[in-house]
Amino acid sequence: MTVASGLPQLLVVGLGNLPFPQTRHSIGHLIIDALAARLHIHMSTDRMMGGVTGRSNVTLGETTVSLTLLKPKPLMNITGPSVAGALRKSVKVSDAMIIIHDSLSHKPKALSPKIGGSANGHNGVRSIISALGGETHFHRFRIGIGRGPGDAAEYVLSKLPEEEKIYWNGDGIGLDLICNELERIARKQLGSQGLP
Repeated sequence: MTVASGLPQLLVVGLGNLPFPQTRHSIGHLIIDALAARLHIHMSTDRMMGGVTGRSNVTLGETTVSLTLLKPKPLMNITGPSVAGALRKSVKVSDAMIIIHDSLSHKPKALSPKIGGSANGHNGVRSIISALGGETHFHRFRIGIGRGPGDAAEYVLSKLPEEEKIYWNGDGIGLDLICNELERIARKQLGSQGLP
C-alpha cells in the first residue's frame, strides 16, 4: 500500500462497457459514478490513466483517504492493460487496488468482497490478472446480479432493474456498504504501516 502524507491511497476501478451503460455487466461503472457523486469527485477522460477518472482526498467514515476512481475505456474483456497502467501511475501496489465487477454467482444486490484468487470465469478480471503478469493479490468487490434464464451473455447485457440501480446509487444502502468496505481496507492498510 502507498501512504502519502499519512493518507492511504486507494485505486477503485469499476468494470463495465462504456458503449453499454446501465446494463448488469456495467454495474462497476454505475457504482464509480455513484461514488464520484457522493464523494464530490470530478470525473474526466484521462488518456494517461486509460479511461474516465477522478482523484480526491475524501473521508470514508472516520478515515481520510486519497481516492482515485477509474472507469476504464477499453471493453471489459480487454481492460487489463489499461487497469495495469493505471495501477502503475497511481497507487503502485496491487493490494491498494479494488476492482468492482458484476457476478452471476451472487444474488442481486449482494456485495461479496474478496482479495486474491482466480477470475472465477469473469473475463474482465482474467484480463487484469494477465496484464499484471499473473498477480492476483488485489481486492474485488463482486456485485451480485443473479443469473437469469437463457443465454448468460444476453442476460449481462440487459438493462439493470431500477430497484438495483437505486440500491447501488446515491443514498442507496448498497453504496453505503461499498463505502464501509473501502474504509475497512484503508484502515487495515494504515494499521499494517503502523499508523493510527
